[in-house]
Amino acid sequence: MPIIDVQVHAYERNHPGRPWAAVLHGPPEVTGDQMVAAMDEVGVDGAILVSPYTQYRYDASYALEVRNKHPGRFSVVKPVDPTDPKVGETIADWKATPGAVGIRIMMAAGLLVAPDDPGVNRVLAEAARRSLPVNVLSWGRLEQIAPLAARHPGTRIVIDHLGLLQPFEPPKPAEPWTDLPKLLALAAHDNVVVKISGACTLSRQAFPHADIWDPIRRILDAFGIDRCMWGTDWTRATAFLTYRQGVEPFRTTDRLTASEKAAVMGGTLRKVYGWEPTGK
Repeated sequence: MPIIDVQVHAYERNHPGRPWAAVLHGPPEVTGDQMVAAMDEVGVDGAILVSPYTQYRYDASYALEVRNKHPGRFSVVKPVDPTDPKVGETIADWKATPGAVGIRIMMAAGLLVAPDDPGVNRVLAEAARRSLPVNVLSWGRLEQIAPLAARHPGTRIVIDHLGLLQPFEPPKPAEPWTDLPKLLALAAHDNVVVKISGACTLSRQAFPHADIWDPIRRILDAFGIDRCMWGTDWTRATAFLTYRQGVEPFRTTDRLTASEKAAVMGGTLRKVYGWEPTGK
């Protein structure tokens, strides 16, 4: 089965034609061609391009350019704005866009999202109508998710980055798995899926980051292999490891069976997003 990374980012250098809203931690640029080269070097067949909110906010035009240049290697997730009264139309248009496989909402800053928040509920309902998974960045604030998952059982909610606050640069958190029980509690909701993305940046040990496996096994056991997806969160992880070092701990570990590796490193993603790479 193909190896597919559930979350990578690509972006140009800051320029007036597509100016950044803010600076993302990572290299000054990671173009689509550079991302493909990194994947080719380690045998990753495809990836979900998540348009980086930090730089481009709700504009996914660069990610779409990359996908259109490499349609067999990438599909795209776009952030949407729950406060926009026309967000339903945005989601409908996005569903019709070649290469679009999901949307994303940012719930890691500002006030905690209430269960009856009209904008977020509008997004979740429209995503269900359009059969689009909703990727949610809610790290450090997982308590927001359960009420929304219960209100929208027909919406596939994808928890970004284990729902755990992950570092952008050293030092690493002293207790990175503190909120793990909050994540495990979400396994009770059948519509919640977990990205095991960026996990190596939570390791307190050197490569191959053996200390990540006890908590990851707890996640796999709670959610089941068919609701867990591996990813690197490249390029946010560049301060801690190479792209290869984000791939090899999962490809070579003896803590996953061969069938589990096939599912976590691509099989589950194919089912959740309805997409798989087709080659160059």
